Order: sequence, then C-alpha cells, then structure tokens
Amino acid sequence: MASAGTCDDCFKGVRHEGEPEGKFEEIGGFKCYVGTPAGDYPKDKVVLFFTDVFGLKLNNNLLLVDDFARNGFKTIAPDILNDDPIIEMGASFDRDAWFVKHGRDSWIPVVDGVVEALKTRGVTRFGTTGYCFGAPPAFYLALKNESHVTVLAHPSRLEVPGDFERYKAESKAPLLINSCEVDRAFPQESQAIADQVLGDGKFTPGYERLYWKGCTHGFAVRGDLSDPKIKAGKEGAFEASVKFYKKYL
Repeated sequence: MASAGTCDDCFKGVRHEGEPEGKFEEIGGFKCYVGTPAGDYPKDKVVLFFTDVFGLKLNNNLLLVDDFARNGFKTIAPDILNDDPIIEMGASFDRDAWFVKHGRDSWIPVVDGVVEALKTRGVTRFGTTGYCFGAPPAFYLALKNESHVTVLAHPSRLEVPGDFERYKAESKAPLLINSCEVDRAFPQESQAIADQVLGDGKFTPGYERLYWKGCTHGFAVRGDLSDPKIKAGKEGAFEASVKFYKKYL
C-alpha cells in the first residue's frame, strides 16, 4: 500500500496579493479564520477549509476562504496547525521533526471541537475542502459521515488505495479531486487508482476527478499566477469546487 506523502512542492509556492476580508475568531476554543458572505446565505451550511502546511499565516489561504464566502458559503478555516505553521516557502528546516508534531493527534481535537461548536450554532451540513496537508482532515470527517461533501486539491498523506477503499465503503459524501500533472505526493499512478476504486459509478454518492495539465502540486493555492496554465488551473479548480458544493451541499 503506497502512501501519498509529501514532496518538495509541498513547501514551495508564490504568495498572492490581496487584502483578506474575513476575521479571526475562536470557535469551540480554537482559532479560526472566518469568511462570511455579504448577502443572505444558508445559516445551516458551512464549508470547512483545511489548509496546507503554511496554515493561517499564508495570505493565499485567507484569500481562498474569502473567495468561497463571496460565492455564498460561510467558510471557516480552523487552525489545524495549532499556531505552528511553516513560515518561509522553500526554507530549509527539519521536516521530519515538524511532521512528528503535526500528526493526526494534533489536529483531530481541533476539527472535532470546531464541528461540535458549529452544531450548537445550528449548522447541520458541512462541506470540506482540503489542500495538500488538509486532505486527511477532510477524509477524517467524511469517514465519520460528519461531513456531506468533500473537495480535495493536490492531496497529500493519503494511503493509496487504502484510504480510497475506506472512503468507498464508509463515506456517503460526494468527492471531487483537483489533481495535476506533476505531483509526487499524489502522482498520476495514484490518481488512476483513485479512479479505479471510485470512478465509473462505483461510488454512488458521486465522484469526480479533474486533471489540470501543466500544473504542479500546490497550484490551487500557491501557484505562480504569471504562468497561464497554472492561473487557468487555479481558477478552474476553484470554479469546479464551487460548482460541486452548489450541487451537493
């Protein structure tokens, strides 16, 4: 069983310009960044945004939360890194030591705590979006059937085929994966296995995988927007994610 672990591109990228419009608040005792739609929106639905290794310190992540909010979904990014994100893209540091501190036991209490707190506020349907490091938290909620729609972009740290077989057997949440051409964390071989397990109607709640040619792991959140293919991939992946939520959430 192969693991879609991490790769050098997990720690690289380009910072995007823009002024975040959401706000930080504590939910269930955990720090979150919250994007709220300007107009009327369904108060019983929330999109949970699970970040890459750069967490809430990376402007790109906050801007994406805001973008989902502009499309009518209250969107909440819990601090799954417990205020210990990687600060500098491409910087040299002890990756193994960092990941030891950020295993499942570090983020499960955050995810569970935020979900339970939101339930007390009347939220009954949860969508998730997981970018890179955020893929396992998204799968975690889907496998518990606490969430109702799952969207991934260039996922990492998933077992292939094991996690996808579990997803098929245990989850009822439709799944969209935005994959790309160059991705050592979720290579084309793993993409094909995911299709074999879930595609062709095998996963009845709904499965779709999009392939963004010319894009590299990280494109959907940290891509170089001066590259036309990466810009098109980032925008296309976001639009597909919104469409998937509107269909299923």
